[in-house]
Amino acid sequence: MVNVIKILITGGTGMIGSALVRRLVAQGHIVRVLTLPDDQGRAAVAAKGVEVRCGDISDPQCVNGICEGIDTVLHLAAVVLSDDEHTFDRVNVTGTRYLLTDAKNCGVRHFIYVSSASVVYRRMTPYSRSKRIAERYVRGSPVPWTIIRPTLVYGEEGGMEFDIFLKYLSSWPVVPFIGKGKAIKRPVYVGDLVDGLEQIALVDKGNGKTYNFSGGSSVAMIDFARLCLMLLGREDKMVVHVPVVVCRMLAAFMQRVMKKPLLKWNMIAGVTQDANLDPAEAIGDLGYHPLPVEKKLGECFPRKK
Repeated sequence: MVNVIKILITGGTGMIGSALVRRLVAQGHIVRVLTLPDDQGRAAVAAKGVEVRCGDISDPQCVNGICEGIDTVLHLAAVVLSDDEHTFDRVNVTGTRYLLTDAKNCGVRHFIYVSSASVVYRRMTPYSRSKRIAERYVRGSPVPWTIIRPTLVYGEEGGMEFDIFLKYLSSWPVVPFIGKGKAIKRPVYVGDLVDGLEQIALVDKGNGKTYNFSGGSSVAMIDFARLCLMLLGREDKMVVHVPVVVCRMLAAFMQRVMKKPLLKWNMIAGVTQDANLDPAEAIGDLGYHPLPVEKKLGECFPRKK
């Protein structure tokens, strides 16, 4: 007999969140989703038989009482891209603080914070800084917690950063590559990430650990780019390496003269810094079994969208 858990998922209409909703509902668990009122994925999630509440995580009135009757919180909601740097603090930091306060007041037993591999970057971006600060608030909370750090997520229909990278590779007749491409990443297949999140969601209480939900193998960014080009059928494309210092100067210039710069610091930071997080502890504690990128990436092509 299934031990039914009452779970709140923020960001439950996204690619990862909606997959988790399907998994957990199918197992008989009670799921509540917090999403923005104008979220186009709201109806599809509601059709799965979950309770959908609309509200902004950065609005304390919307968050107040959202954890009532909840055993476990899966906090996925976050702003990843924004032209307004204050949005990262408002949503990723302040929104997390509000949710932690409500979780404490409502007696939540397990607060799972889905962070980012970018918190290990030596040179921060507004996004990675906001996730690092939010992690600090989670660690300081009296609510039992677990922190999850996914790496670059790829799948048949996402994720966001992967799609942006593919669009970048496809948009130019010659690919201007930021730096030499030696940064090491550990991309994770979305199905493996969802498997891991499902496992941690069923853990009764937070254990105060931080787990890396990364992929089963490491790859240099330039090799990942060439593999993607091959799978896109464009392995003939020339790749031209642009020195990082030149890219930073261009990004600073574009920031001054363009409303929507083609090159930003967060792009440079993501391509040039390592995010080779070791999943060994997640494998040992949770039975997490990520597959190598060389084995799964080909299954994501041709793209479904």
